Amino acid sequence: MTNQVNAASVTKAAKPVKKKKIASLDRRKARAGWLFVLPFVLGFVLIYIPILIESVQYSFNVYRVLDDVVIKEFVGWKNYSDALFSDADFVQTLLTGLQEMAFDIPAILIFSLFVAVILNQKMVGRAAFRAIFFLPVVLSTGLMESILMTSHAEGGEGMDLGMEESAADKMKSAMALETLLMSIFDGLGFGSGLVTYIVTAVQEIATIINRSGVQILIFLAALQSISPAIYESCQIDGATSWETFWKITFPMVSPMILVNAVYTIIDNFTTDSNSVMMKINATYQTNMHISSAMGWMYFLLVLVIVGLIAAICSAFVFYQRRD
Repeated sequence: MTNQVNAASVTKAAKPVKKKKIASLDRRKARAGWLFVLPFVLGFVLIYIPILIESVQYSFNVYRVLDDVVIKEFVGWKNYSDALFSDADFVQTLLTGLQEMAFDIPAILIFSLFVAVILNQKMVGRAAFRAIFFLPVVLSTGLMESILMTSHAEGGEGMDLGMEESAADKMKSAMALETLLMSIFDGLGFGSGLVTYIVTAVQEIATIINRSGVQILIFLAALQSISPAIYESCQIDGATSWETFWKITFPMVSPMILVNAVYTIIDNFTTDSNSVMMKINATYQTNMHISSAMGWMYFLLVLVIVGLIAAICSAFVFYQRRD
């Protein structure tokens, strides 16, 4: 009896030790996580937030230099009204940016999903093909982009003449392609709008490839997370590849479609080649107050669009239950 009491007391004493070990492991993981994100948190708090606050102040104030003294004058919404009504190009540029987004987002998502499905198949040199499709992402960022732009600018008039000739050839090929597609889709009952969209996508294929590297990797990760047993069950049931894609693959990767849609929207709105960003940067050279107002209006517009897209896509996203 005494031995049983001792064994029970030892068991009770051992349980808190086990919980304590688990808790300490969780705390170590939490500390490691905070240590990992610490550089970003410090940069966000010490650098990014002060810049945001200063930008808001610029949008609601006007700074003037009088007798070597900077005077801040609060003007309220004047900078915003000037950006909308005094500058006739800003609203038109916003509409142009929305049109570009409406074209780019579906084209990039469809292309990246198509390439990811192909690259997920078993083939020789699959890793090399994945690196090739991701290479434009590396070349279009940071130092490599500035080097490429510098070499392009130093090409001189000979390069300009070559670009003019290539633009003329591109126009001819585009007209020939549009005529061909019109003749093909006309008998199928497709409208001219779809043909125009396809022709434009073919013309901008280099830009689409250049901006699809990250999306392809995200789709590849989603495709590789699907259990092969599901595809085996579909083959046993006699499902075709087309049915398997729409019934299994597409619903399983739908969460990543939402992620890529949000990422592509933000990337499209913040890239230097975006017409609105170019307008804001050009205005900053002459009037930083109106430029700050333009930037904040553009930021709010991006938030509204991202929220709408996320709300619409969330209604169709399939989340696999793990329990």
